[in-house]
Amino acid sequence: MPLALYALAAGAFGIGVTEFVIMGLLLEVSRDLGVSLAAAGLLISGYALGVAVGAPILTILTASWNRKHVLVGLMVIFIAGNAACALAPTYGLLMAARVLTALTHGTYFGVGSVFAGGLVGRDRQASAIAIMFTGLTLANILGVPAGTWLGQQFGWRMTFWAVTAVGIAALAILVVLVPSDRSKPVPSNWRSDLRAVSRPPVLLGFVTTVLGFAGVFALFTYIAPLLTEVSGFADSAVSPILLVFGGGLVAGNLLGGRLADRRLKTAVIGSMAVLGVVLAAMTVGFHDRVAAVALTGLLGAAGFATVPPLQAWVLSKASGAGASLASSLNIAAFNLGNALGAWAGGVVISDGPGLTALPLAAAVFPLLAIVVALAAMGLERRRPVCQQPIQSSAS
Repeated sequence: MPLALYALAAGAFGIGVTEFVIMGLLLEVSRDLGVSLAAAGLLISGYALGVAVGAPILTILTASWNRKHVLVGLMVIFIAGNAACALAPTYGLLMAARVLTALTHGTYFGVGSVFAGGLVGRDRQASAIAIMFTGLTLANILGVPAGTWLGQQFGWRMTFWAVTAVGIAALAILVVLVPSDRSKPVPSNWRSDLRAVSRPPVLLGFVTTVLGFAGVFALFTYIAPLLTEVSGFADSAVSPILLVFGGGLVAGNLLGGRLADRRLKTAVIGSMAVLGVVLAAMTVGFHDRVAAVALTGLLGAAGFATVPPLQAWVLSKASGAGASLASSLNIAAFNLGNALGAWAGGVVISDGPGLTALPLAAAVFPLLAIVVALAAMGLERRRPVCQQPIQSSAS
């Protein structure tokens, strides 16, 4: 695989850390800025909103730019946003800085996915995308625990300074290792791009992504109380068990890429089916400690095994400049799934059958995703979509 893919992964690592590390620092932020814990939690929602809004807008505005220039520019905004977070004197300015940083998220992964696919042959595009997303999975294993520890020891602002330094390093790696886009820039035609992504199969692809990841986060958002209250682990055991989850993320991400390269549609349906089985098994498995640890790792593997197939599947439905917009919107769909899953899980716990029923309720989402994906594939068979290889951006 080209070294440029690992440069893209370095940027993904920094973005992953800044998205998730705030979850472990909410108490420190709320105390320092004098806001409630609930208000501090809105910093997560604000970031998700920034991703959803920034992904389509920035992708459309930069559609005719050299893709390397887009990625470098996004990393510059990322660095500025994290530095602003570290310096923010008030809660409002911290929220604004978080939203600014989030604007880069969807477009980076969207454009980066297209760029990664263009660096390799068509038979390895999903694996190339998986390598870029490995940066995101490693952020959960290494970056988030390290950033949380740093913030707890030296203050939450130090964590954002550290992420700023990671961004500077990622920027340097991108500049050196990512080749320039040699293709001739084409004038942006956002109306044509919107028509490309508004076709029913593409829209159903987005819905599949939302539902699939809603299943993951309906349970993962509440993994700590499940492990302590249902499985009976001590609070101190949660972090080590989450490392098992992180290991599953990396393995599942790479495996999903390989499977998608061989049989894309089978990988989409199969990964969703496995995710549904793992979630359902947790209903019983979480009552046994050994099974709970094993299933937590399997959840990470099954959840992220869906990412490369879903991203490659959406890309297969769009071509040209529309591919970047479709890719970016699918990243926004992942984040919308995160929000939907967390909300649905909360409803099950507070207004439904309770915490022990959460795994079975979460399993409904990937089953719905399979139904939607099959409907999309049926539409494709009736009205074939012109599928072209992702245009190489470096050759």
